[in-house]
Amino acid sequence: MDVDDIVALGQQAVLITLLASAPMLIAGMVVGLLISIVQSVTQIQEITLSFVPKIVAVMVVFVLFLPWMSDLMVEYFQELLMGFNDMIQHT
Repeated sequence: MDVDDIVALGQQAVLITLLASAPMLIAGMVVGLLISIVQSVTQIQEITLSFVPKIVAVMVVFVLFLPWMSDLMVEYFQELLMGFNDMIQHT
């Protein structure tokens, strides 16, 4: 196993992490933007008005995307574990 293999594993791990977290991050950003617009228009500056809906939206998106995220992670770990034999033989 050389440096290129290690870098490739790291890149793939970061990509999987970004893909798995993207739906929740996007939902939080969209809800936060919508709440900010509503707060600006109505001039209501209540911190819980932005915090609670974002948490609810992130949790709903998490539940909806959980099967896809778990499939993504399982495929990655299976691929990683299947490649251990090849990694060991190259050393």
